[in-house]
Amino acid sequence: MLNFYIVDVFAVGKYTGNQLAVFAGDGVAKLSDPDMQRIAKEMNYSETTFITSPQMRDGGYDVRIFTPEQELPFAGHPTLGTAYVLQQEIIQQPVETIILNLKIGQIPVTVHYAGEVVEWLWMRQKTPTFGQGLSPNKIAPVLNLDVEEIDTRFPIEEVSTGVPFIIVPLKNLAAVKRIKVNQDKYFELISNTQAKAILVFCPETYSSENHLNVRMFADAMGVPEDPATGSANGCLAGYLVEYAYFGENAIDLRVEQGYEIGRPSLLLLKAQKGEAGIEVNVGGKAIIIAKGEFV
Repeated sequence: MLNFYIVDVFAVGKYTGNQLAVFAGDGVAKLSDPDMQRIAKEMNYSETTFITSPQMRDGGYDVRIFTPEQELPFAGHPTLGTAYVLQQEIIQQPVETIILNLKIGQIPVTVHYAGEVVEWLWMRQKTPTFGQGLSPNKIAPVLNLDVEEIDTRFPIEEVSTGVPFIIVPLKNLAAVKRIKVNQDKYFELISNTQAKAILVFCPETYSSENHLNVRMFADAMGVPEDPATGSANGCLAGYLVEYAYFGENAIDLRVEQGYEIGRPSLLLLKAQKGEAGIEVNVGGKAIIIAKGEFV
């Protein structure tokens, strides 16, 4: 049997945030790679995950992540959403930590409760690594922005906590709103970069409670614009600490995403620099909005 769950992650209201499908049940272990890819295409979410066994292995649960185009070694909102399904539907009792065995390795998810209700989920991401820098003159035409709208106090750089993103600092919300990706220039850019997705951010926000506004574009991965991206925001957290964006080597932030496409989302970022590198944690809410059997 194949059971599936539709999960909202990072949502600030019903049917906001980023949805995904999570598959579980005895039938998952019988699925081939082409079967999982076909199902991901049929579900047509940015990511679909498969819990390949309800039993733990090496202290964690085996999980695979597929987009409609490819399998991913790691992704943020699928990690949190799948951990929530594991806690609610498979473990069915309060636990402090759930470990997911992903292609990138083991990712721990910490579960925080308000009474008996799950309030927040936090995932510890891999230590950020930093790649090539890119010039404002190269990025501005891709986003249809003027060079003057980029905050050149900080670099444009590839950052990865498992999946690489190009991080672009902008000066204000007007610049963020104005972005319209030039497809030809975007694909020309990513032909020479490890990262195939672009995250832009600015310190001006729609909600006064939040600290940053973010947009993420990944046409090459089948996501013209994502309403909430845990992996990209983990890279952003590492970037903010590495370059002391807020003047310190530690952050504790509320980040809004998805407002420009009518899917407002809230992500929580905590990061700090220590002797072993930058420790990154990304948090948010998750809720199951539908469930059923897949025939």
